[in-house]
Amino acid sequence: MRYFLQLLRWNKPSGRLILLMPAGWSLWLAPSAPPSIFILALVILGGLCVSGAGCIANDIWDRNFDKKVTRTKNRPLAKGDVSLRNAWVLLVLFLFLSLCVVLQIPVESKSLCIQLALCSLPFILLYPSAKRWFKYPQLILSFCWGFSVLIPWAAIESSIAGGPTLLCCWLATIFWTFGFDTVYAMADEIDDQALGLNSSAISLGEKSIKTVSFCYFLSSFFLGIAAFNASLGFSYWPFWFVSSLVMQREVFLLKSRPKGIKTSGLHFKNQVWIGSLLLFGMIISKII
Repeated sequence: MRYFLQLLRWNKPSGRLILLMPAGWSLWLAPSAPPSIFILALVILGGLCVSGAGCIANDIWDRNFDKKVTRTKNRPLAKGDVSLRNAWVLLVLFLFLSLCVVLQIPVESKSLCIQLALCSLPFILLYPSAKRWFKYPQLILSFCWGFSVLIPWAAIESSIAGGPTLLCCWLATIFWTFGFDTVYAMADEIDDQALGLNSSAISLGEKSIKTVSFCYFLSSFFLGIAAFNASLGFSYWPFWFVSSLVMQREVFLLKSRPKGIKTSGLHFKNQVWIGSLLLFGMIISKII
């Protein structure tokens, strides 16, 4: 069970939480916000199941490469702690559980959510192979994250005709994800180059940090537009302002820290806190 939990990455909550942040933004920016406890529970459970399936698919694709990369050499499939057969069984199980969660969505939203879930599946299963053939695999992950905005919105609104609010929340998520995953890719840069694999960190080279900074700026900008269109109260904006500054501070700190697992991991965890702060501001605004 311990190795299965590691395969699902449930022993590392940051990766699960950072997927749920944009889902929370979507739910609290929607006109029908705040969401019901039932919808909130479904989104959280669905996020855990889908992200778990994505992690398993990633490790199945990369099991031979992971053995040669410092950050991933101790993963269960790479070390042989979990068999390939069991990994496939677990992948099918979590895809099935993800489907079961979608089927619990209220009937007026169910059909649309199923369609969106099916649209997301190719991106989720394709992403792990992208580093072999695409210069910017982090962009595909960004689109995977984008569905964490669309599906919750569809669940609560029974539509994705969300206008500027939904569009800007989606764009904010795309740029935010590309930014933090580019930083995460910096930890594997040397190993990936040696193995002939691609990443946005490698493709951007010396422009990586500037690109991350610009992505975070765009993320803050679009989330600000989304919040304005959603008529969030004044109480939200201090949270947005502080979060925007802290995002840029995190990029600035990258310049003074050595590239590596520790630096990328710390940046990744801090993005979870920043995303949480933005979500907390939305919740406070809606409550007030």
